[in-house]
Order: sequence, then C-alpha cells, then structure tokens
Amino acid sequence: MQLKLLSVNIARPKIIATIEGKPVRSAIAKRPAAGRVFVTANGIEGDEVGDPVAHGGPDKAVYAYPAGNWGWWEREIGLACAPATFGENLTLEGADEDDIRIGDRFQWGEAILEVAQPRMPCFKFAIHTAKPEAPQVMMMSGKAGWYFRVLREGHSGPGFARIFASGGPTVREASLARHNPAASPELIALVHAAPGLAENWRNALAKRLPSAL
Repeated sequence: MQLKLLSVNIARPKIIATIEGKPVRSAIAKRPAAGRVFVTANGIEGDEVGDPVAHGGPDKAVYAYPAGNWGWWEREIGLACAPATFGENLTLEGADEDDIRIGDRFQWGEAILEVAQPRMPCFKFAIHTAKPEAPQVMMMSGKAGWYFRVLREGHSGPGFARIFASGGPTVREASLARHNPAASPELIALVHAAPGLAENWRNALAKRLPSAL
C-alpha cells in the first residue's frame, strides 16, 4: 500500500484559549513544515506538545489523519477541512481508518512507524475547530485518525509505504471498541488482544471486558 503524503505539519505550543481565567496551551494549530524532517522516538523535530502528561510519548509520537474524511466532516458538521485541520502531523491520502490496522508498519524515508492506537480527542480539538461537538463526533464515528510509534528514527521526506500488514483490527474497530456503548463483546476482546496496541488502550478496554464477556 502506497499512501500519498499531502503535508507534514508541526507546531510549538501557544495559548489557544482562556477558560475560567486560565490559559489553555496547545500545539494543535500546526503548520506545514518545509523540506525533510527528522523523526525521533518522541516525534518530529520541531513539533512539541502543550501538555506532556496527556499528550505525546512513544505511543503517540506521530499523528496521522486521512484526507479522505474531509468530505464527511464538511457534510456532517460543516467543518472546513485542509491539511492540519485535525492537528495532525501527517495528512495522508489513499487509505482511511477502515484500511489501516493496529500494528501495521510503514516506511517513511529512513523512519519506520507502527500504528499504535486511534486518537482520543480532548476539549482542545473543540476549541481548535470552533465546533463544540467535534470531539464526540470523532469518537463515535471512528474517524479519529491514528498515532504511530517510531520503531526506527531517521530523516523523512515525501515517500510513504506500508511494509507490514498486521492482520489485526482496523483503526476504526479499535476506536469503536472503546467508545461505542453498543460495541460487541467479541470486538472488544479482539481489539484488546491485538499485538501492537498501545498499553493505555489495552488497559482501558480491559475495564470493559468483565461486563462485556
């Protein structure tokens, strides 16, 4: 599978709102990076997170979002879409959450990335898009994009190709297993057992297993 890389987006944290007198810092408002970038185990050089406790880390090193979802968002809630609308590092074309699976590996230049988990959006996504319903819509639709962990660091440019198909659950299935109250016990168990799934997602799904099975 060859994916087209439309944009590489990075940012440093800035204040995006003030809530109850407290500033909200985030790096969600990303802009395209020029030229090649260096990808480390913690993300793309020049990109940072506003809250290291809730964001970032090895299992959320690089966030990708498929441009194929743009039309759906525009129709569903009137969200005008372009590269970095979703705060993603990589805007990709050629596959979406129904095509990409937990544990899939991709080569991006010198770097090798592995799909670790879907995104679980927070309130900052609502602020960024000026759409209060956006986080809930993302979770319930499964159109969440996905996070990569970095298996091999390196300089990366335009090329992006899948080199290993895991056969595990899709990103959309993983998202719905966690967020959809109607998710079947079988789906929850399938995603929970997926090799490559980030531990925070595995732990969250484990809490659904006793009542689900």
